[in-house]
Amino acid sequence: MFAININQNNFQSEVMNSDKPVLLDFWATWCGPCRMVAPIVEEIARERSDMKVGKVNVDEQPELAGRFGVMSIPTLVVMKNGKIVNQAIGARPKNAILGML
Repeated sequence: MFAININQNNFQSEVMNSDKPVLLDFWATWCGPCRMVAPIVEEIARERSDMKVGKVNVDEQPELAGRFGVMSIPTLVVMKNGKIVNQAIGARPKNAILGML
């Protein structure tokens, strides 16, 4: 699988109603650390069929970024059953991201 682009239109169905845990990556194209995390997030999406991985472009989806209180990017959020269970700000190595799950 690949990371899903999450927006206002699919947030409810892909994240809130997901029967699997969801890893959300809040990012922007101009963010250097976001570009470092992006390949790791995609790799996790391919490797972990037991969860969903979504990417939220904060420039295109400011409402979602605001809803999660995202002030710095990248911000990684883990959700289960529609609730935030873990959150981290800044670039992280793969083992640290997997540790959040």
